[in-house]
Amino acid sequence: MAQKPSIPKGTRDFSPVEMARRNYIFDTIREVFRLYGFRQIETPAMENLSTLMGKYGEEGDKLLFKILNSGNYLKSADHELLNAEEPSGRLTSQLCEKGLRYDLTVPFARYVVMHRNELQLPFKRFQIQPVWRADRPQKGRYREFYQCDADIVGSDSLVNEIELLQIIDEVFSRLGIRIAIKLNNRKVLAGIAELIGAPDKLIDITVAIDKIDKIGIDNVVVELRERGLSEDAVERLRPILAISGSLDERLSALSSLLADTPVGVAGVEELRAVVSGVESLGMKAQLDLDVSLARGLNYYTGTIIEVKALDVQIGSITGGGRYDNLTGVFGMPGLSGVGISFGADRIYDVLNTLDLYPENTSAASKVIFLNLGADESTVSLKAAKMLRASGIAAEVYPDTVKMKKQMAYADAMRIPFVAIIGETELESGTVTLKDMEAGNQETVALDDLVARLS
Repeated sequence: MAQKPSIPKGTRDFSPVEMARRNYIFDTIREVFRLYGFRQIETPAMENLSTLMGKYGEEGDKLLFKILNSGNYLKSADHELLNAEEPSGRLTSQLCEKGLRYDLTVPFARYVVMHRNELQLPFKRFQIQPVWRADRPQKGRYREFYQCDADIVGSDSLVNEIELLQIIDEVFSRLGIRIAIKLNNRKVLAGIAELIGAPDKLIDITVAIDKIDKIGIDNVVVELRERGLSEDAVERLRPILAISGSLDERLSALSSLLADTPVGVAGVEELRAVVSGVESLGMKAQLDLDVSLARGLNYYTGTIIEVKALDVQIGSITGGGRYDNLTGVFGMPGLSGVGISFGADRIYDVLNTLDLYPENTSAASKVIFLNLGADESTVSLKAAKMLRASGIAAEVYPDTVKMKKQMAYADAMRIPFVAIIGETELESGTVTLKDMEAGNQETVALDDLVARLS
């Protein structure tokens, strides 16, 4: 007996109904991206490991899916390394030269460097593709999932951050999801590290405090001590992470605390400029400051953005930030960039939980013609072609079976209209059109059908 088929943990199949809903998300995001002047690109699913490694921090590197070299890759491998109890980086490089992309930002930086002579700066691109992470699957966390990214490179203006926040607000407003947008700045984090006397521990600090929402401050303190921070540094950090009050009050408190750290002052001023710019334009979303926000990625150098859904308990549904030095590792230093990434799979889960999809999102066709015989189906096929030429999705039931079965199919597929062409309609050049939701029907001339369904 054949083994029952399965798929890897952390991955999912999507039915036609689910795909219709997902495409609603993708289409909404894509439309807003285009409204702001972004243009679409795509990059390969796999990249050279040399492109990916070292860009996501120590923990990110562990989550990279590595691809075994093709052919007899063991023949040239160092057999002492193969037999060693602990695998090494040297062994990985001998067995694996490629990996599945972890996000879309690093491949984008590689793309910019490779195509630098073809690009007009500033370059505004968007990208909607799957990414892979060797993570432990759980609710809202998958090993394969889609990201929807928008990035601007070649400009260090904070206008870019303001517009990206406007994009976030517009997308979630269209989707009907209430959100809170959390902001921080990598320079603020660097200033905090200086203030507590641990500038050399910036990475350790950011990796640890970014987990406060997940593990709580007490466990973060334990991790900070394990990472080598002194007791004095940890105790000086606690009150900074506990800053409270309104957004303006917290910015003022942070400004006072970091007054003697030039990098920290610069970070606070950038936050003030972004917040002021967004507030002057108006925003439906809640805007908040979170000094613990680091997003755990080493390449951020300025603004850091994270979005949470207010009505569903789930992780971040959008994130992003400023990365001034990312393209430098690929031989193109000094090119500033900033971007955001929508987590389409988590947004999908939020919309499912709140049932926020518009009516008929799942309907493939607007109308289906019943099949009542050879002559009738011939006319129905011509009518369906006429509707499609006008951009109206239409289909013809393929088999001449009982009308009850055909109507049940239309109902199951949630098709809004059923068109019936029988002997009477053939003679009069009409179609009987049934509204499946209202339950009524009317007679429409074939020539008027496009206008009626438009």
